[in-house]
Amino acid sequence: MKVSDFDFNLPRELIAQHPAEHRELSHMMVLPRVSGDCHIEKFQNFKNYLEPGDCLILNNTRVLSARLWGHRDGSGGRVQAFLQEPIHDKVWKAMLRPGRRLLPGSKVLLNKNDNYFKVVEHLPDGCFAIEFFGPDGVYDVMEHYGCIPLPPYIDREPEEADKERYQTVYAQVPGAVAAPTAGLHFTPEILKEIEASGVTLVRITLHVGAGTFKPVKVENVEDHHMHEEKYWLTEESADIINNTHAAGHRVFCVGTTTVRVLETCADPKTRKVVAGSGKTSIFLYPPKKPVIVDGLLTNFHLPKSTLLMLVCTFAEHDRVMNAYQKAVEHQMHFFSYGDCMLLLPQDEE
Repeated sequence: MKVSDFDFNLPRELIAQHPAEHRELSHMMVLPRVSGDCHIEKFQNFKNYLEPGDCLILNNTRVLSARLWGHRDGSGGRVQAFLQEPIHDKVWKAMLRPGRRLLPGSKVLLNKNDNYFKVVEHLPDGCFAIEFFGPDGVYDVMEHYGCIPLPPYIDREPEEADKERYQTVYAQVPGAVAAPTAGLHFTPEILKEIEASGVTLVRITLHVGAGTFKPVKVENVEDHHMHEEKYWLTEESADIINNTHAAGHRVFCVGTTTVRVLETCADPKTRKVVAGSGKTSIFLYPPKKPVIVDGLLTNFHLPKSTLLMLVCTFAEHDRVMNAYQKAVEHQMHFFSYGDCMLLLPQDEE
C-alpha cells in the first residue's frame, strides 16, 4: 500500500490542545470491524462493551519529565535537553537544542544544586550521549527540575496540570517520553467498575519513545523502518491472556502500545503469547491482522502515521478512513488529549 492511502484532511482546530475537563468526559466512536455503521457516544459507556471473563490490557509505563533546561558553562547560552533513554549508569541518549556548538566535553549547568551534564559524543542518528554529574540522580533531576515533554502538535508550553493529566491513572513504571494516550480517559472509579464486573485488568509495560512521532517519509508502506521500544510481558500476564482465550473470552487492548507488545510476543500457530522482554520494532499494517487482540480502544492518530496503519489491521482500510472522516465532520478532538475510538471484536457485530 501507499503511505498516501492513509492521508486525510484534518482541520487544525480539531487537534486537542488541552485535556477534557474530566478524564471520562471525552467522546468515543464505536466502529464494528466488519459491517455496520459507526456511532459516537460518551467514553463512560466503554465498560458496557466488556463482558465477564474478558481481560483488558493496560500499559503501565510512566512518562518521564524528560525535558530539561540549562545553561552552557562559560557562555551562558541556554540549552534544552530532551532525554530519550538511559545508555548506562548516568549516561543518557538525548536530543539537544541548540546542538551544533555542543562538542564532546561541553558542560551544561542545570540548577543551583550543582547538577550538570557533559556531552560525551554526537550519535549517528543526530542525538547525543550525555553524562550527568552532581548530588542528585538522573530521575531525581527530571522529577524536580524537568517538564513533561508534550507532543509537537500541542502548540503551547507545558503547564503544571500536564504533570498529572499527561499520565494515566495507572502509570507506574518510569521510562516513557510520550503517554499511551488511550489510557488517559480512565479514572480509578471506572477501572474499579470494570474489575467489579468480572473483567481482569492486565498490566504490561512498553516505554513509548520519541520515535512514535517520527514521520513516514517513504512512498510505499513496506519500505518504512520502524523505531524500537522497550517492553516487558510477565509470565503472570501472559498466562491470564492465554487463559482468557482458552475459556472463550476476549482480549481488549487499551492503546496501540499494548497491541505492539502482545503481537510481538504472539505465536500465530497457537494464538498464545509468550512472556518476555526486550525491544520491539514490530510494524503492523494492512493486510496483516492481529493474532492476539480482539478489541482495541485507541485515540485518533496523525495522517499517514504508523499508528493509523496499525488501526487499519483491525478493520478494513476504507471503514477506518470513513470513520475518521465522520470524526472530522462531527468535530471530534484528535491526538493525545482528544477523543477515542473503540474497534469492536467481530463477535459483537
